[in-house]
Amino acid sequence: MKIISWNVNGIRACVRKGFLDYFHEMNADIFCIQETKLQAGQIDLDLEGYHQYWNYAERKGYSGTAIFTKKEPISISYGMENNSEPEGRMITLEYDDFYLVNVYTPNSQRDLARLDVRLDWEERLYQYLLELDHQKPVIYCGDLNVAHREIDLRNARTNMGNSGFTEEERGKMTRLLNSGFIDTLRHFHPDTEGLYTWWSYMKTVRERNIGWRIDYFIVSERLRSLLNDSQIHADVMGSDHCPIMLDIGLNLE
Repeated sequence: MKIISWNVNGIRACVRKGFLDYFHEMNADIFCIQETKLQAGQIDLDLEGYHQYWNYAERKGYSGTAIFTKKEPISISYGMENNSEPEGRMITLEYDDFYLVNVYTPNSQRDLARLDVRLDWEERLYQYLLELDHQKPVIYCGDLNVAHREIDLRNARTNMGNSGFTEEERGKMTRLLNSGFIDTLRHFHPDTEGLYTWWSYMKTVRERNIGWRIDYFIVSERLRSLLNDSQIHADVMGSDHCPIMLDIGLNLE
């Protein structure tokens, strides 16, 4: 089974920049997107063979998530504890053998004005993932807005304490990984530098690969033996993020 995750930074703009070419080329079993930045009825994606699930933010042109899947899930929930999130940041699909959780984690903002909001989110999400994992394995993906380790961003020293690289945010990720979950990219590439998924729009930053790895596939420990590959598709344009891919030995059928 192949799963793609991509923060598209506005799906309408991304479609104009080649989203559908990449979508059809990958032919993923499940395709997750974050930061859709639209409301219901503002786009009509013709994705033959896929069921579409959208979680829109109440605020126009902001946040939002979606999942496109070849197989209809057993159940769908929007937000945690099956309660809708006003910013449209989460969708969970349940299948026979696993849960898929697609997330766009709140940014704590440049001045850390939303750090408290972010940490509250992390606490609730941690409990939510543990509850799901108690029932069946979890595949957790999306833009998690944190570079976990120094290897996960180009300029670690100068970014210490900045949004996305605070001790608090990194500590939440560490706690999750110590609670029976695997960062799939680091499973395959534990010490490889330069693996980033987001770059500033400032001139030549992406060309020079001055980036951050803030998009992840994280899975339950008991799925370790089924992991086939975890990739970053850094050459794919259309957003300030690039897509990531997980190949795992599970079957939707």
